[in-house]
Amino acid sequence: FESAMRRAGVNDRSRVVVYDDTGGSVAARLWFLLRWFGHADQAVLDGGIKAWDGPLEKTEPRISPGDFTARPPDLSKVLHFEDVVRLREVPVIDARLGERYRGEKEPVDPKAGHIPGARSAPWPGNLREDGRFKPPAELRKRFEEIGVEEGQGAVVYCGSGVNACNDLLALELAGIHDARLYAGSWSDWSHRDAPVATGSEP
Repeated sequence: FESAMRRAGVNDRSRVVVYDDTGGSVAARLWFLLRWFGHADQAVLDGGIKAWDGPLEKTEPRISPGDFTARPPDLSKVLHFEDVVRLREVPVIDARLGERYRGEKEPVDPKAGHIPGARSAPWPGNLREDGRFKPPAELRKRFEEIGVEEGQGAVVYCGSGVNACNDLLALELAGIHDARLYAGSWSDWSHRDAPVATGSEP
């Protein structure tokens, strides 16, 4: 990660603004990684490239290598299978689309369904029709309605740990700052000898 950021011209004092054209999940993943590796000044362009009303370039710029230094990651922010199995009284959030949560469709992994007890909060529900994030109060209400509040240390997963970062960013915007990522997500869980739930209920 450090090498990739240096090739992109990122310095330790750089403000890094990330964007994508996929609803913010890829940008949110990079936002999460920058924070995880200790880069203090990062932001996501709300609405992605579609929201940018400035000039656009079509040529790749010449970039001088940066001096980005990856700090030791905060291991408490990323959970693994064994950690999730041991969770008690901690909300687990499934950021995948509802059809995958319910077990109606599974295009990638060997089992369909969700982690027993997980609450469904599909990541597109964080966004307005124009692709921007909903206001913080709406996001907070969304998560509170499924029983997620500050201080619980909620855990978020998706299929492979990318779209979950959209929920993590939405939680941050909502003022819920202690959420964590199940890095392996459903791809990890579904390959294990682990229980699986189906249907619309946790």
